[in-house]
Amino acid sequence: MSTSREGVTLIGMPGAGKSTVGVLLSKRLALGFIDSDLLIQVREDKPLQKVLDDEGYLGLRAIEEAVLLTVEPRGNVIATGGSAVYSDAAMRHLASGSCVVWLDVPLTELRTRIRDYETRGISRRPDQDFSELFAERQALYSRHSDLRIDCSDGNQEDALERLLAALEVRRGGAS
Repeated sequence: MSTSREGVTLIGMPGAGKSTVGVLLSKRLALGFIDSDLLIQVREDKPLQKVLDDEGYLGLRAIEEAVLLTVEPRGNVIATGGSAVYSDAAMRHLASGSCVVWLDVPLTELRTRIRDYETRGISRRPDQDFSELFAERQALYSRHSDLRIDCSDGNQEDALERLLAALEVRRGGAS
């Protein structure tokens, strides 16, 4: 289909499954797939943690915003970095051509998934622990999302099925 089709942008904490669910979703919907963390790494020619070490967390967020503003949201599933929601400009751009979906995973589950918090390239203040970052971002994810998918139980396949069902309801409600 044409690139005028509405895309889907996935937001959520690191470890929420945005990249994994995004690939599965793109296959099911026959849409392109874009992982913004990979775009950042390609643009900067280094891993996210090295970008963070070299540029600081605000520098990484600025690079992320610039990358997201170049992405075409229509016709694509976009897995954003967890900090994409700090940029109102990037989120407006993504929302202009996609349904923004928050993959909401409880803090306790994220703690089991994220074992490399200090070296994963997570954009955060140097003094900020994971629970503080989680609390800070919850309001941002809520503000920027069109849909919230509860990922408190099950695996990424379960999250995919919930997401597909929610998109179908949204699509049906829009026609």
